[in-house]
Amino acid sequence: MANNRTGKAEAAAAEENGVTEVSFELAMEKLETIVAKLESGDVPLETAIELFQEGMTLSRLCGQKLEQVERRIEMLVEGDGGLQRKPFSAGKEE
Repeated sequence: MANNRTGKAEAAAAEENGVTEVSFELAMEKLETIVAKLESGDVPLETAIELFQEGMTLSRLCGQKLEQVERRIEMLVEGDGGLQRKPFSAGKEE
């Protein structure tokens, strides 16, 4: 659990310093917390709207990070001349 607290502390420090660049894992953790709060139904309307907006921002951030990683992944495919590198393309199987 110490690692969980460290992650939350890092995210809080990043927010305080105006740094919007957080890791994918921290963004997902914060997004899960927001979803849990919204699902509880114990949040005033104004707070719920703010949480929703923050959640949408985090969701976009996570999506962008996944797209960046996807572009960087290369699959090794066995070809005639041995192993060849080929750009990763999601959803396309050969």
